Amino acid sequence: MSQAERLRTADELTTLVAHLSRRMRTASNDAEITPSQQSVISRLDREGPATTAALARGELVRPQSMRMTLAALEERGLVERAPHPTDGRQVVFSLTDAGTDLLRTGRRARRGWLAEAMEAQLSPDEQRALTDVVPLLRRLVES
Repeated sequence: MSQAERLRTADELTTLVAHLSRRMRTASNDAEITPSQQSVISRLDREGPATTAALARGELVRPQSMRMTLAALEERGLVERAPHPTDGRQVVFSLTDAGTDLLRTGRRARRGWLAEAMEAQLSPDEQRALTDVVPLLRRLVES
């Protein structure tokens, strides 16, 4: 593949992923929270309680930005703070039951929309081809 083809493919994938993310957000009830808030509650669900600094590093944002995100989530009752178990100067944030419910409900809605769209718009061979692409995209994201 030539450099020009790779760049063209990268441009198309960037646009398509952004459009797919927007479509999936509108399919779920968590459209009322921002993408960065969604990412933080997903991270807390996956990795468990974390400090502001750890979340900021994981999300590649400044600690000040993460504090604002966490404050908004805490105000909505989606996360809660507790004293750090070994460092009294810090706090750790974790998901509340409401945060977990919002996350799971949103995931079900997005998964349902995407599965229905795949069935309605793609042939069985195209569905298999899409399935084959998932490990490749995962490898790119995790690199």
